[in-house]
Amino acid sequence: MSKGFIHHIELNVSNLNRTVDFWGWFLEEMNYEPFQEWECGKSWRLDDMYIVFVQAETRYLDIPYHRGRVGLNHLAFHAISSHQVDEITRKFRDRGVTILYADKHPFAVGKEHYAVYFEDQDRMKAELVAP
Repeated sequence: MSKGFIHHIELNVSNLNRTVDFWGWFLEEMNYEPFQEWECGKSWRLDDMYIVFVQAETRYLDIPYHRGRVGLNHLAFHAISSHQVDEITRKFRDRGVTILYADKHPFAVGKEHYAVYFEDQDRMKAELVAP
């Protein structure tokens, strides 16, 4: 393992069951494998890195997540091709997932950046970008 690689990312969520439903299929499409599971959390692993989703405590649910506040803005995942971006976009639409910047898709930030931007039920933004 090289120094500096991300070991894991842990995200608190408002509803673990909805989060597992949303992120589980996507991460498995990206070749992540289910890794850990316990009453208040679940993770998926890809090689030596993993992503963890943990149910936020009730006392912290009064202020919802917003990517414009201090903290995480978004997660970005590598796609293997523009075809994969298109296929995942189709699957998102079939599942009713919110596609961000739909009017500019797949070039929301310029012609050199082929990607789909989406958000989960907590409005956490993510991106799948082709090489």
